[in-house]
Amino acid sequence: MTRELTEITVIGGDKTGLIANVTTLLFERGINVEDLDQAVREGIFRMTLHADTSEMTCSRDELRAALSDLGDDLGVDVQVRFPSDRETREIAVLVTKESHCLEALFEAWANDDLGAEISVVIGNHDTLEPLASHYDVPFHDIGDQKGTANEDRLLDLLEQYDVDLIVLARYMRILGPNVVFRYEDRIINIHPSLLPSFPGAAAYRQAKEEGVRIAGVTAHYVTTDLDQGPIITQRAFDVPDDASIDEIKERGQPLEADALLEAVKLHLNNDVSVHRGRTSLRESADPERYQLGLTREAQASNPDRPVDGIIDALGEREALAPEPSED
Repeated sequence: MTRELTEITVIGGDKTGLIANVTTLLFERGINVEDLDQAVREGIFRMTLHADTSEMTCSRDELRAALSDLGDDLGVDVQVRFPSDRETREIAVLVTKESHCLEALFEAWANDDLGAEISVVIGNHDTLEPLASHYDVPFHDIGDQKGTANEDRLLDLLEQYDVDLIVLARYMRILGPNVVFRYEDRIINIHPSLLPSFPGAAAYRQAKEEGVRIAGVTAHYVTTDLDQGPIITQRAFDVPDDASIDEIKERGQPLEADALLEAVKLHLNNDVSVHRGRTSLRESADPERYQLGLTREAQASNPDRPVDGIIDALGEREALAPEPSED
């Protein structure tokens, strides 16, 4: 029988016995746990497990209800996502003031080239509300005068719009574990550097100050470790000696939009998987469909030799050489 891997996520205060309570409930209903991962950040506990529900002895609604009741008893939030639930593709785009990434997403969506619905745009400023209004997409400003976001409001909106994927389109705020844990491997960010170099703020300035010849951008999944999540796509560009930070930014922004859009498509097409902090293309994915790093033209311009091996070749030649004549 084909396995049906259902994802169950538990979020709440760190308490003894949480894992045992959940796994016991599943065992009693004929559900086998395939893998389980847990973490604690800032006093918030997160457990994500994948369980085979193909032979469970209850209905989906009964399982959801049982886990919800257990969550209420334990004071935690329990989310259940069956494989069929993942067919829903509702995107929330989080923004601050820069428009280029949001514009690329909207253009792909309007051209039926995204494969999902942009259901809401959420900002910590209202700067980009006119762009969302142009595409007739709801916009919500959750920031105060300083741009500090209200994460409780954010979580309410993500639930209200039944969000499947969160895209950080130059959202200049760090998401707390209360958000990240609930949407693990479903939050994609674009960072203006070739990670792991230059994480954090002012990445282009860091690149300028370090005098790099090549800079770039990285789209990655978000984790609770700042700019250290699994890398999905990257793009690179040259940095001239006399380039200002603004000029570096002008070179990088189109690539930010391009890399982010490709990462979103990879995720939506289920063409990328995450394992032990790294991403890889699934066997079913068409590698010709994506540009994960350099363009083919750039790859073709790189020299392909010399490479190590000359010593071995010389050794083989000497071994094959005829013995000198004694005449």
